[in-house]
Amino acid sequence: MFVALIAHDKPDSLPIRQENRPDHLAYLKSSDAVAQAGPLLDGEGAMIGSLIILDVADMDAAKTWAENDPYAKAGLFQSVTLTHWNRVIG
Repeated sequence: MFVALIAHDKPDSLPIRQENRPDHLAYLKSSDAVAQAGPLLDGEGAMIGSLIILDVADMDAAKTWAENDPYAKAGLFQSVTLTHWNRVIG
């Protein structure tokens, strides 16, 4: 099943994002669960969150994946939602 992980960063947390970005990217690349991923951007193009489409067996697998993301472990996110997603195009 596909799950959309939408995470919004805590205010003024760009240093946390930058410090943990290499580990986050390595986690994304090492995982067979990631179908697509990229940062959410504000009006000036600064990173303010993440959108990750996971291809997992169930919602529990998505939750486990999200909890082990280095960004989550570093306390970057203000909020994280996991929503079952149905791919129609692409």
